[in-house]
Amino acid sequence: MVTVLDVYKRLEAFAPLEMKMDFDNPGFLVGRGDAPVQRVLVSLDITDDVIAEAADSGAQLIVSHHPLFFSLKSVTDGDGIGRKIISLVSNGIAAICMHTNLDAAKGGVNDTLADALGLRDTEILNVEGVNGAGEEYSYGRVGFLPEPTDLAVFLERVKAVLSSNGLRYHDAGKPVYKVASVGGSGGSMLGFAAEKGCDTLVTADIKYDVFLTAKELGMNLIDADHFCTENTVVPVIADVIRGAFPDVDVLISERHRQTARFM
Repeated sequence: MVTVLDVYKRLEAFAPLEMKMDFDNPGFLVGRGDAPVQRVLVSLDITDDVIAEAADSGAQLIVSHHPLFFSLKSVTDGDGIGRKIISLVSNGIAAICMHTNLDAAKGGVNDTLADALGLRDTEILNVEGVNGAGEEYSYGRVGFLPEPTDLAVFLERVKAVLSSNGLRYHDAGKPVYKVASVGGSGGSMLGFAAEKGCDTLVTADIKYDVFLTAKELGMNLIDADHFCTENTVVPVIADVIRGAFPDVDVLISERHRQTARFM
């Protein structure tokens, strides 16, 4: 019998919590550790729709990238987080979340994003720390396209491979070749990308001042949406669980999609 804690231990081995950022709250967040698991639903977030999908599908566990909560003072039906936790518990559904540790992990968010973008010879963008195996880790990657590519062509590729509804970008008037990629909110990593000699940064949630800085640095900058730059890891999470527990049915959410729309 596979339990919630069995699944959690496998995921924590894949993306050790020691690599999380200080503010973060990944881990086994809701439910009973000894509860048996026959079906898992994997999603980037735990939303009301995802909880309903898990209940409808008979899943005993949701595994997500983004934590359901970062801090709690109460759990009541008076706020959205409390209602979600109550709904999970009422339906006998546990929740495991792997966040910035999964961003940094080998084969995690940033490696899957770099792969989706077609980057080769990838390396870490900057050094955030050293893991238990003595390996340096980062929340970003740097790599090369097979050949220099016109920005307009690359934009179409990014939009297609990430299934994005639209892109925000700055065109520095140069081709795309050496690319930094950061899943999620990575505008603060622009300086590291510039230091690495990148001509382009692909990330999300980019603020106005970062676009101005990119212009001053002469770098292409692409905001491909938070969901789209991180959802690349969801199939990987599913495969990790399937590989460790072949008798467990692992589903990927069909209801959770990019929220932002463009006219």
